[in-house]
Amino acid sequence: MKIVNSLKAIMKRDKNNKMVRRKGRIFVINKKNPRYKARQG
Repeated sequence: MKIVNSLKAIMKRDKNNKMVRRKGRIFVINKKNPRYKARQG
């Protein structure tokens, strides 16, 4: 999992990406291609 300042750039890379908020943190998850998994901050 990557920890990134901007998730917007990662969101554009794959159409299966979803932005999720868990415990105050923002995550990008992708079931079909898990290499796009990321967390903000």
